[in-house]
Amino acid sequence: MSIVVFTLIVLIGAFLAGFLGSLTGLGGGVIIIPLLTLGLGVDIHYAIGASIISVIATSTGSAAAYVKEGLTNMRIGMFLEIATTVGAILGAVIAVYLNAAYVAVIFGCILIFSSLMTLKKKVDHSTLEYTSKSAKFFKLNGSYPVKGVDTPYAVKNVAGGFFMMLFAGTLSGLLGIGSGALKVIAMDNIMRLPFKVSTTTSNFMMGVTAAASAVVYLHRGQIDPGIAMPVCIGVLIGATVGAKVLVKAKTDKLKIVFAVVVTILAVQMIYKGLSGGF
Repeated sequence: MSIVVFTLIVLIGAFLAGFLGSLTGLGGGVIIIPLLTLGLGVDIHYAIGASIISVIATSTGSAAAYVKEGLTNMRIGMFLEIATTVGAILGAVIAVYLNAAYVAVIFGCILIFSSLMTLKKKVDHSTLEYTSKSAKFFKLNGSYPVKGVDTPYAVKNVAGGFFMMLFAGTLSGLLGIGSGALKVIAMDNIMRLPFKVSTTTSNFMMGVTAAASAVVYLHRGQIDPGIAMPVCIGVLIGATVGAKVLVKAKTDKLKIVFAVVVTILAVQMIYKGLSGGF
C-alpha cells in the first residue's frame, strides 16, 4: 500500500470516526484505534499516540464553545484535572511496558462499557438539598443556563469523584481515548452534577488529560506524524460536521447501531489480544 492510499484511508476513516463519535458522544478514538490496528496493521502503541493527538484537537475545538455558553464548570474542571493528569501520565508510562495484547484486551473491555453507557438513559441528578464540605471549601458549586434562566446546582462527594477521575485519567493515558464515559460517571453519578454540566466539563478536561499523556508517547517516539496528521485532521473535521448535524438529527437509533458496531470491534480486539494477534 502506497503512502498516499494509506493517508487517504486514514483521513476518510478518521472523518467518519469523528462524525459518528460527535453524534453519539463516544469520541473518535473508539473507531480510530480499531481501524488502524485491525484494518491497517498499525502497532497499537502508534495508534494510541495518533488517537491522543486527535483527542487534544477535538476537545480544544469544542470546549471553547461550551465555556462561552456557560455550561462548563471551570473550577471543577481544573480541580479534577489534577487527578486526570496524574493518571494520564501514569497510564502512558504503564502502556510503554505493557504487552500490546493486554492493552488490546483492556481497550476492548472499555469499548463495551462505553457503548453500554451510551445507550443508558440519562437522568439529571442535580439537587440543591445538600452539598459536601469540600465543595464549599473549594467553591465548586455553580450554575448553568436552563431555557435562558441561570439555575444553581450543588456538588456532592468530591473525594469519590476525584478518585474516579484518577482511574479515568489512567485509562486515557493507557488507551489513548478520552474516557468520557468514566468522567461523566464521576461527575454525574458520584458528584451529582447536572448532565449538561458533567458532559461539557468532561469535554473541557479531555484535551488537558490527553496532552499530559502525549508527552510520554512523544518522548518514546510513538507519535508518528504520518499517522497522527491525517487522523487529527479527519477527526476534527468530522466532529465539527457532526456537531452541526447533532442539532437537528435524532440520534437514538444511530446510538444503537453505533454501539453494536463498537461492540463488534471490541470483541475483535479482545479476541486478537487473547489469541496473540498483536
